[in-house]
Order: sequence, then structure tokens, then C-alpha cells
Amino acid sequence: MTENRPSQRPSGLQKHSGRQNLDPHLERYAARTAGMTASEIRALFAVASRPEVVSLAGGMPNLAALPLDTLSAQVAEIIAEDGLVALQYGSAHGVPVLREQICEIMALEGIKAHPDDVVVTVGSQMGLDMVTRLFCDPGDVVIAEGPSYVGALGSFAAYQAQVVHVAMDDQGLVPSLLREALDQAKKAGRRVKFLYTIPNFHNPAGVTLAVERRAEILEICREHNVLVVEDNPYGLLGFDGQTYPALRSTDPDNVVYLGSFSKTFASGLRVGWVLAPHAVREKLVLAAESATLCPPTFNQMIVSRYLATHDWKGQIKKFRENYRERRDAILSALDQYLPPGCSWTKPDGGFYVWVTVPEGVDTKAMLPRAVTARVAYASGTGFYADGFGSRQMRLSYCYPTPERIREGVRRLAAVLESEMDLARTFGNVSARQIQGPQNPSPDTV
Repeated sequence: MTENRPSQRPSGLQKHSGRQNLDPHLERYAARTAGMTASEIRALFAVASRPEVVSLAGGMPNLAALPLDTLSAQVAEIIAEDGLVALQYGSAHGVPVLREQICEIMALEGIKAHPDDVVVTVGSQMGLDMVTRLFCDPGDVVIAEGPSYVGALGSFAAYQAQVVHVAMDDQGLVPSLLREALDQAKKAGRRVKFLYTIPNFHNPAGVTLAVERRAEILEICREHNVLVVEDNPYGLLGFDGQTYPALRSTDPDNVVYLGSFSKTFASGLRVGWVLAPHAVREKLVLAAESATLCPPTFNQMIVSRYLATHDWKGQIKKFRENYRERRDAILSALDQYLPPGCSWTKPDGGFYVWVTVPEGVDTKAMLPRAVTARVAYASGTGFYADGFGSRQMRLSYCYPTPERIREGVRRLAAVLESEMDLARTFGNVSARQIQGPQNPSPDTV
């Protein structure tokens, strides 16, 4: 039996940067690897991580407020008291007591859940990957906000799903545009598997989905028989202390919820979770077994002990105050330094500001020159699957001090002024087509 291939495999002999690149494995790779591309920001990460460079690129949490002495003592206690369990294989489902605690956390957002429907993952990125693997065949459509999280776009591309972006405004995803995108897909005979959305303090846009829009978006997805994947790592980090109702809280049968401790506790432990309808939960456990066999029991027990013995709500309050101070610093600096013609979002939580620059400036092409000027950011092109974003950039304020943030914006403004001068003199000399989604890395999360 012969099999038709949708595209030709690359030759094992290619030219790259003037030299022949001989990879004997190119003929062996699966066709889906064509969608796995590296981030240009990751390529600059080593440079951007130098102490003299102010990095506004990475979404790394600021962990300085964590009680490290207390945590180190608790880790020692876990080893001493439960080391034979903590260092052993565990269940792909996750430690039971942690799943119970996760349900208590989600209750803050109005979610009523049973621990059996929670699957613990190695970060919420693993959950996103598993959900895509379970639902998407090559050519299926995923609806996502435009822009969208770079790690999600990487997962969708890896499973050969096609992304259709729906625009946002200051109130988040626009319902009428979502309905239009779903109607167009139906007319074209394309299968839409799910809507992927970050409703709270969006990465990278920094906006929050208006409460009054949430029910309408859920109703639109039900009408079109489309699942909703709700990614909510920042939901408890609202600067005024407000916690928005989760989409999952009002439609448990059609929403898969992704959560994480990376932003509210410790990103290096890589503990996240998926809350799914019961039937989906069964397949998620099977997918987790095939991917990792089981998430690290030790890491889960650290998180569980922390939740049981520490004032974690008070700790989140400290994080919110930390990030609010940094948000205020970056918004003040943008007002002071950025040239006319620039605009940006004003987040009320989370880690990010989304900046739009004037016509004629390509933020991807400008990035190396910015790093030379000792400031780094994430260019907007990585957050779209369809070539857009060349006039946008994501600025992350979560990690640097307020003083470093102000200095970084000052340096960025000088680079931007220079780019605008070039554009006025020579026209848009740096516009280029972008080559699709990028894989996530610590500097783009």
C-alpha cells in the first residue's frame, strides 16, 4: 500500500550560512518536526542574561520574597520523614493530598472540583501538550487569541494543528470575532477542536477578559461544539486582589482548565495540573504515563508541605505587591521615555505589557540592536502563528528591580528613536516575513 505525503522531506544535505550542513537524520525525522522551530529570543538568551543587559524579555518569577530558610527545613523534613516515598516512583495521576489542595485553590475562582478529576503535570506546559495530543489530528484547527502564548503555539505546531487567531481589545477576546472565525471555519469544512484562551492577565498582551464577555464566549463555543482550554497561571496575581471567576466555574463539562504553581510558588519545581471532565481525565492519565510515567513525587510533596504549613495566601499577597510595584515602574517609564506613536496595554495583574510601535519599525529586526544597547525584550512575531506581530513587543516587568526597569525602558526608547529615524529616512527597510511559531524557553514564558 502506498501512502501520500503532504509535503516532501528535506534533503540530508543543506546549505546553511554559507556552509554545508550534513545531518544524516534529516530523512528519518517525522513530518511533524517541520513545525518545531527555535525561538530567536532563545538564541540571544546567553547575551541577554549578562548582568549589564536589562532583560525585559523573560517571564521569570521574582522568587526573592520566598521564605527560603523555612523551605529548606521543610525539604529536609520530607527526606527524613518520608524519603522512601518522596524518592520513589508515584502515580501518573499525582499525589492525592496535593490534588485535594489544588481543588481548594481553584475554589477561590469559583471552581467546584473533585480531586479525582485533577491530573498533576510537570508544569502546565505538559498539560497543554497532552491536551493537544489528545484532541488534535494534523490539519485540525485551534482558535487562539492574537497574540497568544508562545509555548502553546509551539505545541500546536508540533502536532500539526492549524492556528486561527482571534483579535483582542482592552477587554480581552472579542466575542463577535470569535463567532465569525468559527462560522468561517465551518463554511470552509475545517474542524475546530478547541479554543485556547488565557483569560486573566494575558501572556503576552497583559489584558483581562471582561467578566460580562465570559458567558457569551462559552455559549458561542457550545453552539459550535468546540471545547475550551482555559490556561490560568496568573489568576491569583491581580494587583487589586480581585480574583475573576474561572470559565471552568460556569461550564465544567466543556472546559479543560490548566493551572500551575510556577507563578505563585516556585517555577523550578515544575508542578502544574489539568482539571478535565471525567472522561477526558482518564485519557490524560494515560497520556501522562506515556510521557513521563509519573510526575516527580518529591516535587509534589514539597508543594504540598508548603501549602499545608505556610501562609501561602499571604505569600501570594507579597508577590502581588512586588509585581504591582514593578508594573507601576514600567508604565511610568513608558510614559516618560517612549516616543510619540507608541501605545501599550495597562495590565491589572500578571507579568506583561504589550507595546505597539509606529509603522516602519520591525521589532524582530531591532532586537539584536537593542541587545547591543544592553536591553532585551520579546519581539511580537513569536506570539503569532501567521506572520503578524512585527510592530509589537512584549515587555516583562516581573523580574528586574524597578530601577532596572526604568533604565531598561530608557535604553529601549533610545534604540526605538534610532529605528524610527531610519524608517523616516529610508522607509521600512527591515520588514520581513516571519516563519511561524516558536518553542518555549525560560526566557519566553
